[in-house]
Amino acid sequence: MLSADRDAIRIAQDPKFTRWLEQITATGGCTHPVHLSGSTTTLDAATGEILRYYDAREEPGERLLVRCRNRRSTVCAPCSRLHAGDTFHLVRAGLVGGKNVPATVRDRPRLFVTLTALSFGPVHGAGELCRPRRDGGTCEHGRPVSCHAAHDSAEPLVGQPLCRDCYDYAAHALWHAHAGELWDRFVIGVRRQLATAIGLAQSRFRDHARLSFARVAEYQRRAAVHVHAVVRLDGPAGPNDEPPAWGTANRLIDAVCASARRVLVRAPYSSAVGELALRWGVQVDARPLRANGTGPDDDAVAAYVAKYVTKGAGETGAGLDHKVTTWDDVDTAPVSKHVRTLMRTCWRLGGLPEYAPLHLRTWAHTLGYRGHILTKSRAYSTTYAALRAERAHHVGRVDIPDTVTDAHWRYVGSGHTPGAALIAADIAKDLATNSEITREVRIAGRREPGASSA
Repeated sequence: MLSADRDAIRIAQDPKFTRWLEQITATGGCTHPVHLSGSTTTLDAATGEILRYYDAREEPGERLLVRCRNRRSTVCAPCSRLHAGDTFHLVRAGLVGGKNVPATVRDRPRLFVTLTALSFGPVHGAGELCRPRRDGGTCEHGRPVSCHAAHDSAEPLVGQPLCRDCYDYAAHALWHAHAGELWDRFVIGVRRQLATAIGLAQSRFRDHARLSFARVAEYQRRAAVHVHAVVRLDGPAGPNDEPPAWGTANRLIDAVCASARRVLVRAPYSSAVGELALRWGVQVDARPLRANGTGPDDDAVAAYVAKYVTKGAGETGAGLDHKVTTWDDVDTAPVSKHVRTLMRTCWRLGGLPEYAPLHLRTWAHTLGYRGHILTKSRAYSTTYAALRAERAHHVGRVDIPDTVTDAHWRYVGSGHTPGAALIAADIAKDLATNSEITREVRIAGRREPGASSA
């Protein structure tokens, strides 16, 4: 601690300390900023005249600090908050409009869909009696097949298998590896179900309607991914086009449920595992989002998705935030026995040639799941890139029209010294507090009768 304090004093005595604070503030107090060296020259496109020149050699330490942009709150809380805000606006725009999406999307057929994983074996649950059985009994490995305890949701035992030898870890890992393909086939199936329901050729569906979505993958307590998705039906041109008269929420619900039941993906055959038929779990939930407020709240849905996207593996209890490169990394990982067994299974299966395309060892830290946490269709709403560009324009960092930019940058390091980390943490805390106060004032202003819209 003393060394960190001495380092902070050293930084504060630097002649360029004020500029250093400006850089840290510009990164939002990022806990692991990227250090860049280089320069940018802005030229007039017609005359070649130099309009602006920036060189990192003028900065403290001759380097420019930029955000790490890590979405995980366990890795970088400041960047995680920024990512959560972008995710909220991205999802919300597809629900109620904004960000170049018309407000009429709020009146379209929209669903909040939850798809679960298969059951790979009985696990302990929270709530009332866990797994009561009158006859008791044991499995073939001599372990009880029932549990008469009432577990609290915070208990570490919740989500753990009753018998790890009975649990199908291979199927669990392979289901994760094919979860992306299951989703792709599910979306195709929804389109087919809608087309069939109205007697339309499947190849003509795009001429009549368009299916848009944003989905987030969430790890359950049993360390199995399930999917939450916002699904919207538009006209063939996307959000600017009204859906056909036959495109109702009830018809969309029927198509979602039918597609979830029928989707089937077969894992590659292996003599060690056999051939597995992978499906969605039996629990499928499709709730309509209605503009009149009778369904789940749009802002609540967007906030839920944004909150989960920023969770790290340490918060979900499923896997790690970083990749593992050796078997010893798996053995020493700070995870539960259940998760460690899943990681070991990924490592073992990843060494089999028939599973090489699945890259299971590469994704052992995410238990075989290799998709993005958040994905969306092209026409659902805006993009992260567009939101970042809008933010850059808001703070004045925008390209000048009719100019050419000549930039030369290279990576020279990352992170903070101990003293810098202390100062950055204080800046991040202050920025977060100010942001929360501003948000509360805005909410209060909207609720107060006669409050100014400004």
